[in-house]
Amino acid sequence: MFLRILLLCLAVALTGCSRSSVHQQEAFVFGTRVEVLVWGNDDAAAQHAMGAVLREFDRLHTAYHAWSPSELTALNAALANGERAPVSAELATMLADAQRLAAIGDQLFNPALGKLVALWGFHSDQFSPQQPAPTALRALVDSAPSMADLHIDGGEVWSDNPDVQLDLGGYAKGYALDRAAAILRAEGIENALINIGGNVMALGRKGDHPWQVGIQHPRAPQPIAVLALYDGEAIGTSGDYQRYFELDGRRFSHLIDPRTGEPASGTQAVTVLVPPRVGAGVLSDVASKPVFLAGDGWREMAQRYGVEMALRVDADGRIAVTRDLRARMKPLGGIEIDRVVD
Repeated sequence: MFLRILLLCLAVALTGCSRSSVHQQEAFVFGTRVEVLVWGNDDAAAQHAMGAVLREFDRLHTAYHAWSPSELTALNAALANGERAPVSAELATMLADAQRLAAIGDQLFNPALGKLVALWGFHSDQFSPQQPAPTALRALVDSAPSMADLHIDGGEVWSDNPDVQLDLGGYAKGYALDRAAAILRAEGIENALINIGGNVMALGRKGDHPWQVGIQHPRAPQPIAVLALYDGEAIGTSGDYQRYFELDGRRFSHLIDPRTGEPASGTQAVTVLVPPRVGAGVLSDVASKPVFLAGDGWREMAQRYGVEMALRVDADGRIAVTRDLRARMKPLGGIEIDRVVD
């Protein structure tokens, strides 16, 4: 994965820590590996809190799955039939927030694109290397389903566009980070690291040092750099290296540009770091998508979301990073930063 948790106690002498002080649980949820680390608490308290987090992840995964039977698929069936559908208060709140965030980025973050995601074969745990029929693809691009087509009134949701099909894959991991942080704090856990397939949030510290995470290059085996992550900060990543297939020498990823209906090809990976704030997890998850899809306009798109710390690897492997994030990074592995931007 592009951004992975690194304990770094032995491989890189940055923390001087003892692994015996780290408690860990992991699982496979949201189609990826998730990991919760707790520092310093007694084992029973740590295990209880981490178990509560993983149970919450299971709940969210089941409730809002994009293609297995769930509250979300029931809503999508109603939307396809032009019907109003009752939804839970939680889902209504999530959709209203996603709608707000989609508008900021001119719908480049677009959870209404579920039909396009499915058309490319990514609504499956295993996908085949084939392109969709051009006529079906063009019909969906012309229909232009977006979050602006969605209406939310109290506990009811409906759409003017029957091609709206919701997929919260670019929102739910960030939401889960925020939920995990709330659960851990309620359980009395002050120092923890939560990793959902490269979407990471830190609580407190790891002993005498901040938590350390590594930014892995999407094409090289070694990290680009290591950076310190402080209490309440969250990192989101989007890349073309996890869910993708290759056909005729071209890589097709699940990151689809709603303007073309095609998987984006101008960027290999993006990382954004969000400082402590309400909804930091959600913002880190969401903002990485439009920044990825914006191509050479990535910096301006990041600024729309209030993100000052971001890194992009373009299609040719060139690395650009904002000045604020560069100041936090400790380069590793001889991989050079090609450009620093304000």
